[in-house]
Amino acid sequence: LVALDAFAERLAEAVRNRSPVLLGTGHPHRLLGFYAALADALSAAGCAVLTPAHGSCVDITTRFGLRTYNLDYVRGVALVREPGARGAGHGTGAHTHSPLPVRTALAAAAEAGGPLPELVVGDHGWVCGAGQLGFEAIGLGDTDDPALFVGEAEGRVSVVVPLDDAVRSDYYRPLTRYVLNRACLSQ
Repeated sequence: LVALDAFAERLAEAVRNRSPVLLGTGHPHRLLGFYAALADALSAAGCAVLTPAHGSCVDITTRFGLRTYNLDYVRGVALVREPGARGAGHGTGAHTHSPLPVRTALAAAAEAGGPLPELVVGDHGWVCGAGQLGFEAIGLGDTDDPALFVGEAEGRVSVVVPLDDAVRSDYYRPLTRYVLNRACLSQ
């Protein structure tokens, strides 16, 4: 609860400052609804929800070899899809912990002259990759994956909420309501 409160406070601060925000997930099958609700609320409150590098290719080396993905956005939340996967706007996407998608998005935003995010919200590679580049990042950390918690201990990640990121997506609805209520973003 302490981490959830800190997460919500950071979102509320972004709203007070009308900060541009970038949201992304490596767990679109489970966590897309959580992040999409945040993106909707942040946008309604006046924050620019950024979508740089939409459609760009991202090459990620996996244990199965080099995979090429396309960067896509669903309701303001970035994710990667395999080429030829269902079209834009659908929640299907690939599972990844790679920082390369967020690096691609941030590089595209910088090359276009901004705006750059003042806050990156997500999980796994989205948060760690942004934090390593000096962007403020907050996110959900799977309790069996230490990366975000190490980033927080090193001061590269501002807030990590520990949870199990492999449960049914509807199980995150209470978490979503709690964060939106605490951040005064409920509609």
